[in-house]
Amino acid sequence: MKRLVLFMVCCALTLLLPGCWNSKDIQNMAYVTAIGLDYEDGKYKSYIQVLNFSNIAQTQNAQVGKAVPIWIGTGEGKTVTESLSTIYSTAQRRVFWGHMKAVVCSERLLKHGMGQVFDMLNRYREIRYNVLLYGTRDPIQNILTEKSILNFSPLESVLESPQQIYTQRSFILPIYEFKILSMLNEPSGTAILPSLTIDRNDWYEDKKDHPMLRVNGAYFFDNKDFRGWLSEDDLKGTRWIQLQLEESPINIPDSKNPVAGLILMKPHFVVEPKLEQGKVHFNIRIGLKSYVNLLIKELPESTLENMASELVKNEVIDSFKKGIALKCDVLMLEDKLYRKYPDKWRELSKQSDFILTEDMLKNVDVTVTMVNSGKYKQRVH
Repeated sequence: MKRLVLFMVCCALTLLLPGCWNSKDIQNMAYVTAIGLDYEDGKYKSYIQVLNFSNIAQTQNAQVGKAVPIWIGTGEGKTVTESLSTIYSTAQRRVFWGHMKAVVCSERLLKHGMGQVFDMLNRYREIRYNVLLYGTRDPIQNILTEKSILNFSPLESVLESPQQIYTQRSFILPIYEFKILSMLNEPSGTAILPSLTIDRNDWYEDKKDHPMLRVNGAYFFDNKDFRGWLSEDDLKGTRWIQLQLEESPINIPDSKNPVAGLILMKPHFVVEPKLEQGKVHFNIRIGLKSYVNLLIKELPESTLENMASELVKNEVIDSFKKGIALKCDVLMLEDKLYRKYPDKWRELSKQSDFILTEDMLKNVDVTVTMVNSGKYKQRVH
């Protein structure tokens, strides 16, 4: 009898449970895929990119090339979170941040300071840590509304899927926000932030110009201080110290009349800080694999290797000098000094806010090894 009464009481109590009263239908939420942040006239301005996932889902009846609408919400406030929160009042649907893949910051915001941005991105529970971070000089709304090739969604563009391009043309490495923050928190921290622009000259849809996003350079921070911007051409030498580099093309020589085109890949590099008679200098050794992509003039394999090695060496030195002029450590040499000679690093840091000078880069030794000549054993023509 007691068991029956207990059972009836339990059944009665279950009727009082509210159930999933706070559940949300996933098809009725607004999914943020990227945000843009700006700072002007003492206020933060935010842009959120919202996509209808039902339009971009890979279904059997999906129409490739059909234009996918992009919705942009805007907000403004005295803080980053206030500018984003004001968007809720007109969003019509619950805004979900868990699928956000990229953040684009204006150059004005980068110069003002990124403290609030980093705090918001890492504090809010819905936002993941693996968010790509970019800077730009272009209007942010234009960046967020650019579509990919064949009218694919922004999820398939450089903004949110840069790895697809990087496998064929490795240059400026895409980077996650948490990685940049970890670099800035190091005593010798230098951070590189890729910059986005809109290229209006290279692609056409039928006879109509079709703008495309591209990475055109990078912004630099040193100890959380904004240093400036360098173009992709200025940063040619930095690609050869990226262990993630898959393949990158060069012409040899890099002039109006090249004799060959090579693909360089699989870099291995060593940076050796040296302390001699109280002075600091660096030796860099770089090893690269290569294969022939185009042979215009018949040359011995060893000659091609030597020409490629010389070109890589010159690019590394040139990028280092461009960085010194802007007070940027583009080759990440300062961190190596800090790890090996921390006392000397502290001594130099007390004397100046930027410790590197042109004469510190003493030797750059490059070895390029040819692994194959492509499908042809002889020159093409």
